[in-house]
Amino acid sequence: MVDQGRSRERAETWRPWVAAGRRPALAWPDGLAKFANAAARRLREWALADVGPGRLVPWLAVAFGFGIVLYFTAEREPALWAALAFLLAASAAAVLARQRPVAFPIALAVAAAAAGFATATTKQAIIAHPVLRAAAWNVDLAGFVEVREERERSDRIVIRLARIAGPGLSEKLERVRVSVRKGTAPPVGSFVELKARLTPPLEPQLPGGYDFARDMYFQGLGASGFALGRIRTAEPSEAPSLRLRYAAAIDAMREAIDKRIRTVVPGDKGAIASALITGKRDAISAPVNDAMYISGIGHVLSISGYHMVVVTGVVFFTLRALFALMPAFANRYAIKKWAALAALGAAAFYLLLSGAEVATQRSFIMIAIVLIGVMVDRPTLTLRTLTAAALGVLLLAPEAVVHPSFQLSFAAI
Repeated sequence: MVDQGRSRERAETWRPWVAAGRRPALAWPDGLAKFANAAARRLREWALADVGPGRLVPWLAVAFGFGIVLYFTAEREPALWAALAFLLAASAAAVLARQRPVAFPIALAVAAAAAGFATATTKQAIIAHPVLRAAAWNVDLAGFVEVREERERSDRIVIRLARIAGPGLSEKLERVRVSVRKGTAPPVGSFVELKARLTPPLEPQLPGGYDFARDMYFQGLGASGFALGRIRTAEPSEAPSLRLRYAAAIDAMREAIDKRIRTVVPGDKGAIASALITGKRDAISAPVNDAMYISGIGHVLSISGYHMVVVTGVVFFTLRALFALMPAFANRYAIKKWAALAALGAAAFYLLLSGAEVATQRSFIMIAIVLIGVMVDRPTLTLRTLTAAALGVLLLAPEAVVHPSFQLSFAAI
């Protein structure tokens, strides 16, 4: 007890306020207090600027994407009528709160999230199709080839089925993806007949890993497998659709350009050159492909903003310079706007030729907004351009929100 009392007395020597039964208020030095007040005032100004008129527009894309994420995290498939009713109610609440400075942004964000949720639900209802439940052998397939992919060891085709039959097969599948021997894949638009072994879509290899079944479902694929024996080309029972004829024309053009490039520049160099123009990356050998990704430059093979800017920039400045050399034309017309229109057409053609992946869609939408702004004399280089691109991609393909390509293009920004 004596030692404990001495310790308390000793402590009160350098903490005298304890003996007085109080603690002194924290005293800030004058310079530090001025700095804290100035920092608080500056933060308040920044916060007011960030919530100023029009500044919250980019958050609409964030809220829209959040609604799509909610759809993919739901434990069961939402009812379409419920999603649309929630969207209608949230939109009505946003309209009613438009005169309230605090409630309106919150209501608008909820409405955007409801719109994203309803968009994903509607997309699922539109593309709803059966999926194979168990593996099936010796399945007879007949249909049109919609997609052809050239790979290092084998080729792969997507078939829109006109006829399917097999032992124990109860699902009426609409589209399947089949691997075939190297060099035997028929061209897009062909009507083929073959036997194949089909398996259900793969589940994630790890908890929370990449979901192959979800990806295949939103691509309209009900099963995958490999061909058994020879692929026969036959006369179709019905004429191909307009969409299939368009896909066949684009694929034929891509194949012609790809073969021409790889004939002049053989090996991986030609394969890389073709990938930068046509978007066909399947011919690049595995060692070179792995080396590019390990070194951190694999994204160069994915046609995105850099490639689109190079193409449209070359077309724009070249045509503008050529128009300037024609005084009769340059004196009568705004050559900058005509060059922008031609560059927009070149960007659209490049988008279709390259396969229109998510990164390419985002780049095209942003460049299209900039070029249209040039044609109507409006500046467009703002964050809203990226917002419009994100909303455009998510409206067309809401499933893209869970893909790495979308996350690298938008979520990281």
